[in-house]
Amino acid sequence: MGHLIDPDDSVLVIIDVQADFLARVEDETKAGLLERIAFLAESARFCDIPIIASVESPEDWGGLHPELVEAVGDAPVLRKEVFGLCGDPLVGPAVRDSGRRTAVLVGLETDVCVAQSALGLLDEGFRVAVVEDAVGSPGSAHAAGLDRMRRAGVIPVVAKQLHYEWMRTVVRSRAFHAEHPDFQNPPGVLL
Repeated sequence: MGHLIDPDDSVLVIIDVQADFLARVEDETKAGLLERIAFLAESARFCDIPIIASVESPEDWGGLHPELVEAVGDAPVLRKEVFGLCGDPLVGPAVRDSGRRTAVLVGLETDVCVAQSALGLLDEGFRVAVVEDAVGSPGSAHAAGLDRMRRAGVIPVVAKQLHYEWMRTVVRSRAFHAEHPDFQNPPGVLL
């Protein structure tokens, strides 16, 4: 396995991006977060990368954020009742059954559900990447979650970096833009 994140081995996991979780995150951290997650979902769909989205206790926190529904397309949105997705009876098997061994994580909250999912996936032998500008938590918990994942061996990337690793070539990148003629760079991403 090389150092670049292989689109043919990736599964994009969108963890608990729900309005009530997002409302807890400070403006500075959440600025552009939804747009970057939607952008990565579009990039994944373009590259035929499976997408799995989870929602934790939607009756309490709401469903998948409405701004992501179009971007995820017909990807499954699964109810999650365990903080770390590996222990969840629906989400864990969906990730395992994707046939991919590189899990790319985005979503909420960095220090709990994202970190516990990352650590569990590492324990199961997955290669795990976290998109640092596409995850969030309230206050200092965001940085603490990122630090814990890095120290455990999770690969840190940002949205632009991941997009280009998935695209790999100028030709494929141009094809993405041709297929998305109204594309606008998400905040913090300059293509």
